[in-house]
Amino acid sequence: MLLTELERFVEEDIGYDDVSCNIIPDCGVSAEVLAKEFGIVAGLSEATQIFEYFEVFPATDFHDGDMVKENDIIFNLDGGARSILKAERLALNFLGRMSGIATLTRQYVERAGGPRIACTRKTTPGFRKFEKKAVVAGGGDPHRFNLSDAVMIKDNHIAVFGLERAITAAKKAASFTKKIEIEVETVNDAVRAAKMDVDIIMFDNMTVNEIQKSVKTLEEKGLRGSIILEASGGISIENVDKYGRSGVDVISIGSLTHSSNWLNISLRINPNIPGSGTL
Repeated sequence: MLLTELERFVEEDIGYDDVSCNIIPDCGVSAEVLAKEFGIVAGLSEATQIFEYFEVFPATDFHDGDMVKENDIIFNLDGGARSILKAERLALNFLGRMSGIATLTRQYVERAGGPRIACTRKTTPGFRKFEKKAVVAGGGDPHRFNLSDAVMIKDNHIAVFGLERAITAAKKAASFTKKIEIEVETVNDAVRAAKMDVDIIMFDNMTVNEIQKSVKTLEEKGLRGSIILEASGGISIENVDKYGRSGVDVISIGSLTHSSNWLNISLRINPNIPGSGTL
């Protein structure tokens, strides 16, 4: 992350009058960052940058996307006691949040059975790039990082402008390097969009049966071609396998970033000074 970003996070977490860390002796100690449950680890480079900012020396054998088990040591740390305490919560917040997203993403990838699993723009303001990086660590796809990455024509665009007019305008305005995607809710709209040579068709909040019918219709009409087909809306860990067999290439899921649990990760200073222990 940029130094300006890191220092903004540090300022938020430490504030201006950190009595709790400053009352302890600033002696050299060692510590461990521990996984408290099974999962997929992510955020290692961000945690490393945080520790090093406070002149704490981290060592790890893990890489983003690796599996961790309960009581696995993710980091061994050496540094001043005050510095480790100042870095602790911010580093663990990155690790816990990003590892939770990576873990959930991996579960979806494994259950989907083939189609690419993608996240959405339903992310925490100011934290999007880290959340999308965690999706990638879990084996998923980051989708668009922002509105400028691709042209996505959604239901509200169509409500204002109409399907054909919106596609025509997008083709006229967009660079040849930028893909055009359109949301559809019916088989008929999928056919209309395909006939206008869009790059991606997203089946929005359609059932598995409706998507299967749409895919079959596009194939029968010779329109499937190189169009990427995406399913989104109403997809959960319980039914993603059914959507995975519907014939789509991509399944996008907002809950990867907005509803994932944090992975339980803790920091423990080794008991080499009186009164030390689990933080």
